[in-house]
Amino acid sequence: MKAGVKFESVDQYISGFPASTKKLLKTMRKTIRDAAPDAEEVISYNMPAFRQNGMLVFYAGYKGHIGFYPVSSAIRQFKKDLEPYEQSKGTIRFPLDQPVPVNLITKIVKFRLQENAEKAALKSKKKK
Repeated sequence: MKAGVKFESVDQYISGFPASTKKLLKTMRKTIRDAAPDAEEVISYNMPAFRQNGMLVFYAGYKGHIGFYPVSSAIRQFKKDLEPYEQSKGTIRFPLDQPVPVNLITKIVKFRLQENAEKAALKSKKKK
């Protein structure tokens, strides 16, 4: 991946990685898209992301892992399921030498969809 490149699309972003990383990024993309079919795919902070009623999740490729950024509430919610993975406040790191945990990512994205829908409903109520 070239430093300093401003990505215009997710396809452009993914194309810059080695084949093995590319495969994992495509799996992440498909998993998120399948879990949130109405979400809009965007580049935000120069990495792939999805939004629906606000930002849902981000993901990115790195030298040794795929970073997944679902916000800290999702990490707290799935704390037990995430024990095998390195993580920090808003980040989960999936190693490049392991398959993407599709079921776990699906659960997290659906949780984020629900969170964003609840926030949008509250905002809507406040406006009335």
